[in-house]
Amino acid sequence: MKKHQALEHTAVRDFYEHVYYKDVNAESKVSLHYRRLAKRYRPWQEKKLLDIACGTGGWLRAAAEFGAEPAGIDISQAAIEVCRRSLPHAVLHCGIAEQLPFDNAQFDFVSCLGALEHFLNPDAALREMIRVAKLDATFLLLVPNADFLPRRLGLYSGTQQVAVHEEALSLRGWQNLFESLGLSVKWRWRDLHVLSASWIFRGPWFGWPLRAAQACMLPFWPLSWQYQVYHHCTLKK
Repeated sequence: MKKHQALEHTAVRDFYEHVYYKDVNAESKVSLHYRRLAKRYRPWQEKKLLDIACGTGGWLRAAAEFGAEPAGIDISQAAIEVCRRSLPHAVLHCGIAEQLPFDNAQFDFVSCLGALEHFLNPDAALREMIRVAKLDATFLLLVPNADFLPRRLGLYSGTQQVAVHEEALSLRGWQNLFESLGLSVKWRWRDLHVLSASWIFRGPWFGWPLRAAQACMLPFWPLSWQYQVYHHCTLKK
């Protein structure tokens, strides 16, 4: 079984290394939505932040600007190398979320933003996140909603990563998963990072009108129709 899982993770790693992060060679500008998110969770001083699937480190950099002590892990060595150039003092590892190279009860804040749906074993990854978190830690999980309205209408079939692995749950499904593993969902809110020109004008031009329409409607749709939803969690007492 372990050998089979290792082969699967090798395929996932190859995708991110040679397709998803194929042309990455420099860190991008920290996005406005990451800065807003970091401000929401101030103060960060003396807080140890672990970001799972940190990519090139945009979220880690935003939180570090406000005083967080950043740590991250990603399956792509290319992404980690870019992240390390912009955060030379961060604790960074190339590896999988299901086997975190950290000791128990280390972190004040654990995040996984837009990645849990791509893990081969999200249950194991969440258990690892809980293991390395302090008892009073905050967990921030951004996950896709299987009931996303365009998806229900057949207008959306997934992200680029669907080519390797992607499994969305309903908001109820995600909450049930989190709570079954010992997390308590304190509140949820919509992800509106798509309200930006960089998101709307991504990809071929003929897709721009639909993306623009979606971005304009998301703020008015109920939570149950949203594309991605943030879950702020703590450990169950």
